[in-house]
Amino acid sequence: MAATHPASMPRRRFLQLSGLSGLSLFWNRWLQADSSQTPSPRAKARSVILIFNAGAPSHIDLWDPKPDAPDKIRGEFKPIATNVPGIQISELLPRLARQAHRLAIVRTVHHRQTQHNPGMYWSIVGKPYPIDSTLINPTRNDLPSFGTLVGWLARRDGYSGALPPYVITPAPHCDSTAYITPGQFGGCLGARFDPYVLHSDPNAANFKAPNIGLIDGVDPERFAHRRDLLDRIDSPLSLPTFNVPTEFDLNRQRAFQLASAREVSEAFDLNREPAALRDRYGRHSWGQSHLLARRLIEAGVRFVTTVNGPSIVWDTHKDNFNLMKKKLVPPMEQAFAALLDDLHDRGLLDSTLVIWMGDFGRTPIINKDVGRDHWPQCYTMVLAGGGIRGGVVYGVSDKHAAYPKDLPVTPADIHATVFAALGYDPHGIFYHDAEQRPHPLSEGQPLSALFS
Repeated sequence: MAATHPASMPRRRFLQLSGLSGLSLFWNRWLQADSSQTPSPRAKARSVILIFNAGAPSHIDLWDPKPDAPDKIRGEFKPIATNVPGIQISELLPRLARQAHRLAIVRTVHHRQTQHNPGMYWSIVGKPYPIDSTLINPTRNDLPSFGTLVGWLARRDGYSGALPPYVITPAPHCDSTAYITPGQFGGCLGARFDPYVLHSDPNAANFKAPNIGLIDGVDPERFAHRRDLLDRIDSPLSLPTFNVPTEFDLNRQRAFQLASAREVSEAFDLNREPAALRDRYGRHSWGQSHLLARRLIEAGVRFVTTVNGPSIVWDTHKDNFNLMKKKLVPPMEQAFAALLDDLHDRGLLDSTLVIWMGDFGRTPIINKDVGRDHWPQCYTMVLAGGGIRGGVVYGVSDKHAAYPKDLPVTPADIHATVFAALGYDPHGIFYHDAEQRPHPLSEGQPLSALFS
């Protein structure tokens, strides 16, 4: 009989089948050994920037044009040639057409959930949420996103920077502010692995990252005195039996770091950038968030998500073509193209993996309101940098961009590719959920053809 890998069944069931409770020692040592793997020294990527378009942009109007399809499918936009022979993308993306040599365009991503929050969850976690409903919110039982896991791996490997290893700007994934997407926080890994969420517009004239740096009137000496006083007040409670840090302790320690470390406030200070460079990114929330992402990566942060929102702004059920042409695509494309150029100019593109994605795609058939509806059955994600081969298209959709025709890809496959680019074996490192069941970093398969 074929042996069953321990990670494929719950711990209790494994021990029941073995008939030997003492094998729990084997189980724990096996997991510890697997979790202690270090990144491959040959990996090129050190950090990740995720550009997330909340609300789901139309793949057929951007990355996967179908000029020979009927009018009710192909839409208003024409394809244009890129600087890579044979690759065409939408006329809405002229700047990125000139950077196609850096892009891996994956045209056959698919999953099964049709609502925004579960769609975002599947895209960033790589697994389906238990229900296909937008009316959900984060809990401590959630499985973690790949951003959360990159932060977890960084801390596991000794990351001790004052900046959090995972940052989201300018606001979290959400479907309205009442329903925040699960998975993007620490979830089952705990509060220690929550990202720092900016909750502020980097394009504002008076922009200052909340809870970063000392308040007016408190200099470093006075701050140190206050912290020492607080430690003295708490010291009688520090009994030997209570030496495990609580969520409160961890959050307070992180707050001290954010408030007192000079490198933290400097990393968030966009005024240190030349005005001309800020103009290149675009004087809008998306552009300045992308510039901030570059600054944070340069300062040592391992994963930055820039949410091109607010909320589900890309949800173009009505007037899809005017919204994309006049409102949505220009700032997104300007910021994305500037980020790639800036990372390249600073020698950071080889070590920074940039990913562009949304919750899902949009229907090939244009609806009665001249819009496109939700469509998870086939859509596009784009990767660049971090050791990924540029100038390639991975996968072919059918003649209407409705279903994968060749090389279907899941979000989990994208995640496995990200972990592999960072040097981690996506199937060889495990974390535990709230019920102490082990999960690999990703259940997908790395897209090995994309590695240069």
